[in-house]
Amino acid sequence: MSLLIGFSFALFYSVLGLPFGRLADSVNRPRLIFAGMFTWSLMTGGCGLINSYGQLFLLRMGVGIGEATLSPAAYSMISDSFPPAKRSVPFSVYTMATYVGGGFAFLFGGLLLRSFGTRELFHLPLIGAVRPWQTLFLLLGVSGILFVLVLLTLRDPSRKGARVLATIPGKIKVQRIPLRQIWRYFAQSRVTLAALILGMALEALAAYGSSAWVVTFLVRNHHMSASQAGIQFGLAQIISGALGMLAAGQLVAWLMKRGYRDAYMRVAVLSLAAWFVPGILFPLLPHTAAAIAMIYLATFFLCMPTCLIPAAIQELVPNAMRGQAIAVYLLIVNLIGLGVGPTAIALVTDHVFGFDAAVRYSLQIVTVAACLLAELLFLIGLRSYNLSLDRLHNWLEQNL
Repeated sequence: MSLLIGFSFALFYSVLGLPFGRLADSVNRPRLIFAGMFTWSLMTGGCGLINSYGQLFLLRMGVGIGEATLSPAAYSMISDSFPPAKRSVPFSVYTMATYVGGGFAFLFGGLLLRSFGTRELFHLPLIGAVRPWQTLFLLLGVSGILFVLVLLTLRDPSRKGARVLATIPGKIKVQRIPLRQIWRYFAQSRVTLAALILGMALEALAAYGSSAWVVTFLVRNHHMSASQAGIQFGLAQIISGALGMLAAGQLVAWLMKRGYRDAYMRVAVLSLAAWFVPGILFPLLPHTAAAIAMIYLATFFLCMPTCLIPAAIQELVPNAMRGQAIAVYLLIVNLIGLGVGPTAIALVTDHVFGFDAAVRYSLQIVTVAACLLAELLFLIGLRSYNLSLDRLHNWLEQNL
């Protein structure tokens, strides 16, 4: 299960983000997202038709291929649609979808188990007999393909601060920067970029690990049914995730108005520090209501860096490098966070403690250790962030 949740998806999602990120810096971005969403919706629906683990593993890889198109293009579009002082809230709203969508996945899964848990098969037209969980995959795949049409209404915003060449009437071609120059620029800001990306990778390890195993923790340690646990955790993701990201965006905007150029990093450092109290407590509390309350609070604070760090990276690089910067970010963050997080908790439970109920201790040990290292790296990034902003302004003056 941990390989299906993490590694199978993260492998292609992370690696293919690099070429898709380069495409996002030069091609029509809504059309790139259109192609990706059609692909991942088709693969999601296909997960409802499988009859072996290997087939499900391959289709999960296909979902990752499709989704790899989204973030490089979306972050680049948001950066071009809003001025720097007003970007934090749009970035928060975009990233909020991760928690809201993930929360609804748990919520719908819990409701599906509650409603159809005793029914083994459904008989669908043209398809035949399928299990309840396969039905959900099919519904999501079809709805995604239908929603793809909405993307045709999106306009690609003009690329601010980038060299463009009008080569064909009605079409704009963006001048690509050679990869050698891009990597040279990244190397010049390597301390800041490495601190932000590796710090977020460790924070993602904690977040993805928690997301993969909190429901199991509630079932094993608080004796909840799988449907009850899924509904509770889904609501925590939706409510606390949405509120946390909106609060982060508003706080960044408030600090920027007061002259703090490093507002993204300041809020990321503070939010992760605030996570430690509920993050340490919730796996150990014996009372179910108290544990769930701490899960809500931990989710509120842990989600904040998820919207802040990629936005901070966008502010550090020229327009023509934004898609590629996010692609590098996604490569490292997802290989470590999504690829390692769920499996790390499973390995500690199985091979360190050796009994299923020890998932509560594995949750605490893995997430706290990862967040401690992440906080240290964020502090390093905070110290060098303004210097990297100055380097960007110098680059723009010399090249535009």
